[in-house]
Amino acid sequence: MALYSMTGFARRDGSVAGQRWSWELRSVNGKGLDVRLRLPPGLDRLEIASRKRLTDRLTRGNVQATLTLARETAATTLRINEEVLAAVLAAMNRIADKIDATAPTLDGILAIKGVLETSETEEDEETRAALDAALLAGLDEAVADLLAARAGEGEAIGRVLFGQIDEIERLTLAAESHPARTVEAIRARLAAQVAELMDAVPALDPQRLAQEAVMIATRADIREELDRLKTHVSEARKMLSGGGAIGRRLDFLTQEFNRESNTLCSKANDRELTAIGLDLKAVVDQLREQIQNIE
Repeated sequence: MALYSMTGFARRDGSVAGQRWSWELRSVNGKGLDVRLRLPPGLDRLEIASRKRLTDRLTRGNVQATLTLARETAATTLRINEEVLAAVLAAMNRIADKIDATAPTLDGILAIKGVLETSETEEDEETRAALDAALLAGLDEAVADLLAARAGEGEAIGRVLFGQIDEIERLTLAAESHPARTVEAIRARLAAQVAELMDAVPALDPQRLAQEAVMIATRADIREELDRLKTHVSEARKMLSGGGAIGRRLDFLTQEFNRESNTLCSKANDRELTAIGLDLKAVVDQLREQIQNIE
């Protein structure tokens, strides 16, 4: 499956039954899926079907879908008001012999207020059904375009994420192979720290001294953190390769990366090893920022 970003834009236009329509879809990052639908007056009947088309194919993101509709030609009907016309003609006949005036023309009579009426043409069921079908089909095409846009950006983000995962692995292996983690180095540091304890507390009980030595050695051991980091690297690659709506799972995994890198820094008793841990934390932060864009 593809890896999808949560940001994208799509637009589809068309015409049917003398009306021009346009769908415009915008999507940005969001914790969940929030669809905001704007339909022209009189088309509320399409809300449920339109919303379902969006929620069926999108998992996360704040999505705004706007439909505009305009008539390409005037949809009006002209009608002569017979009652008003009859009254006008009757009045004309009554005054025809009383005034000296030019006989009224047809366009003059029709221009009299109330004689000629206009009314909006009512859509029949067939026309309405054709319009609804065209609008929903247009929305399907716009959603497909939006998904393509989100997939394109998701692919680009995926390349960045794979690069960051590679860097986390490199730093993990660098920490694992660092000379400060050799048995000799650990033994030397442990001996120095035990000597410091003996100087600070000359009468320290040998059993207590052994316990302190074990605690020092335990605090300096980062084997578990390194093992978990490598496991997380493997899991992250698996999720990225599988694609789909993995944003939340990846976000949780970065929390685990961050926890291990923090522990590594706190346990490291060598300057270079601490520097590796700090670099690791920086990459994990960058990874988490990028993951916020993933569906």
